[in-house]
Amino acid sequence: MKATKSIAAIAAAAAVTLFAGTALAEGDPAAGETVFNKCKTCHTIEAGGPPRVGPNLYGIYGSQAGADEAFAARYSQGLKNAEFEWNEETLTEYLANPRDVIQGSRMAFQLRDPQEIADVIAYLKTMQD
Repeated sequence: MKATKSIAAIAAAAAVTLFAGTALAEGDPAAGETVFNKCKTCHTIEAGGPPRVGPNLYGIYGSQAGADEAFAARYSQGLKNAEFEWNEETLTEYLANPRDVIQGSRMAFQLRDPQEIADVIAYLKTMQD
């Protein structure tokens, strides 16, 4: 059963990546800011903002996964041990299916629309120094 779930997760991530390829190049930061309103229940996005249920996401794009020191004690073991950077590919996969990308992830929310994912990533890119 676990192997079937893993294969399904890989297929889903691949489909999102394939279909989002064009959308990623055309992500709209203004639309992404609107989509990010769905994320504000759990995340802040301003520089120096506090964590909530999830970490502050200001400066997340291009950063090491699981590296927010203010949230470090609350990261899942999978994120604590992550050895990747948040970029278009990793964020696309994670936002579409967080629990299949990071073992033990507590993030249950998913974005299913590839354009919304592209827009949020475009917005996150603008939210850094």
